[in-house]
Amino acid sequence: MKAVFQRVLSAQVTVDGQPVGRIGSGALVLLGVEQEDTVGTAALLAGKVARLRVFSDPSGKFSDSLLDTGGGALVVSNFTLCANCRHGRRPEFLQAARPEQAQPLYEHFVQCLKDEGVARVETGVFGADMRVGMEGDGPVTIILDTKDWC
Repeated sequence: MKAVFQRVLSAQVTVDGQPVGRIGSGALVLLGVEQEDTVGTAALLAGKVARLRVFSDPSGKFSDSLLDTGGGALVVSNFTLCANCRHGRRPEFLQAARPEQAQPLYEHFVQCLKDEGVARVETGVFGADMRVGMEGDGPVTIILDTKDWC
C-alpha cells in the first residue's frame, strides 16, 4: 500500500462540483492499493499515518502527530500511485488492485484511522473523477510505502 501524506492547513475534494470531503489542519492522504495488500497492511499504514511526527512543536521541531494535534485526515483513493514507469513513457498499472479488492481495503484504512483516534476523517468518492484542493503547510510531503517496512 502506498500513500502520499501532505501536511495541510486545509484540504477539500469535490465530485461533479459538489464538496464531498473537507478538513482544516491535518493531512491530505492520497492512497494507492496494490494487489498484495491486505487488511493488515491497511491497519499498519493507518497506524503510521496517525502517529507520524511531522507537526511542529513551539520550537519548530517535528514532534507531534495527527493524534497529538487533533488534526483531521482527508483520504483520497488514487490508483495512479501504483504506476510503474520503468519502461517507456506510458505508465502501467498492473500492480494496482482491482476495484473489487481496492475499495474494501480503502474503506478499511479509513476505518482504521478512525479507530486509531484521528479526530476527523473525511474521504473522497472511491473511483470517482475528483478535484482535490489543498493549502499545504510547510510544504511537508512524505511518501509512505508499506513494502519498505513489511
